[in-house]
Amino acid sequence: MRKFVFTLLQSAILVTFVLPVTSWAKEFTPDFVELAKKLKPSVVNVGTSRTVKPNKQFQRPFGSPFGNDQFQDFFDRFFDEMHPRAYKQRSLGSGFIIDGGYILTNYHVVAGADEIKVTLADKREFPAEIKGLDERLDLALLKINAKEVLPTAKLGDSDDMQVGEWVMAIGNPFGLAETVTVGIVSAKGRVIGSGPYDDYIQTDASINPGNSGGPLFNSSGEVIGINTAIMAGGKGIGFAIPVNMAKSIIPQLKEKGKVTRGWLGVTIQPVTPDLAKSFGLNNEKGALVSGIYPDSPAEKSELKVGDIILEFDGKKIQETSELSRLVAATEIAKTVKIVVLRDIKEVELMVVIGRLKDGSGDVQVEVTMDKMGLIAKELNNDLASRFQIKETTGVVVTEVKTDGFAQVVGITEGDIIKEIDGKKITTLKDYENAIAAHKKGQVIRFLLKRGDSSLYVAATFD
Repeated sequence: MRKFVFTLLQSAILVTFVLPVTSWAKEFTPDFVELAKKLKPSVVNVGTSRTVKPNKQFQRPFGSPFGNDQFQDFFDRFFDEMHPRAYKQRSLGSGFIIDGGYILTNYHVVAGADEIKVTLADKREFPAEIKGLDERLDLALLKINAKEVLPTAKLGDSDDMQVGEWVMAIGNPFGLAETVTVGIVSAKGRVIGSGPYDDYIQTDASINPGNSGGPLFNSSGEVIGINTAIMAGGKGIGFAIPVNMAKSIIPQLKEKGKVTRGWLGVTIQPVTPDLAKSFGLNNEKGALVSGIYPDSPAEKSELKVGDIILEFDGKKIQETSELSRLVAATEIAKTVKIVVLRDIKEVELMVVIGRLKDGSGDVQVEVTMDKMGLIAKELNNDLASRFQIKETTGVVVTEVKTDGFAQVVGITEGDIIKEIDGKKITTLKDYENAIAAHKKGQVIRFLLKRGDSSLYVAATFD
């Protein structure tokens, strides 16, 4: 066994301490065996099924080429077998029991399901009903009826979690029940382009299809995240919703079945280095107001286009995504203090938060018409429908300036920007960073997705 040797000179006496490496390591490494035994009973498998119906009824192209004869029965049977029929589509996910038979999982695990079956760690099966759904956060609350008290998972505090902490994921990857994986918190506050409230925990604990909805535990055995997404083609890169975001909406899911969110009614964009310089700032913090919706709380206050929101309800705004989350979590009709930068001076405003309507945006984030001669926005369901785009995440071109650079090189409205100079673009921040990094006089290259096709466009841009 290897040993570390420490020496200490005290009172002219040389003392040698010998500390085994194994005992030193145990002080810093959780007992994963005991954690797994303790936590697995609170984790469940979520199986769903839904009926998929054919979009169009098959039309028989012709009858027997020999007319109404002995071959007609053969052709009738042949084409009847070719008719598209409804079929059952099944999928598997994970979840965990929080209290009284309530189970937390992902929205995308149960969305559109006709039947939901929950399997406990002891192999007992229960039908489950949906008690609440929140598509924006990708969370769902289920309920099963069991006579006895069920083991529950304790919800921790994701705000206290630090990068580098040990974590354990338990779930149902690829249908392999009760799979345990461990790793660390790789990063916090990740924005992956899935929606306006992105604030993911990144972890290298193995997460795969089927882990969705399962818990991410800390070394104390508390849930600090809900495993939700993986990076396509990436290894050791998984994402979990911070449990504090879930805790804030669970009461509404139980009582109302849906979530009511606050509404400010502004369009904002990131503060780029060039914009910061133009406003006399020495940093890129805050959210720049580029538009205000009619008859919105913002319009009824003294908020103006061109204001940079630095603080909302006592909380500093570092990134535009932070404002979206804070507004959404604010109580309806609450009067909130907002600190903005206007004409190089900080100004305090008061605004009464409204109610976000279904299908609308609370705080819309966009890139205004920039030096590229285009407006880009993060994809949402409304934009996907408007441009008939299959994807629901990414960055889409919503407007192109006449005779601007974008139009000259052939960029059109509805194009999805996949890459700039070989760098992947999944969020508006990716887009802003790529444009800001481009050097004058160099060729700038875009990879665009247009319909079902992809194409490159490139030109020298000054």
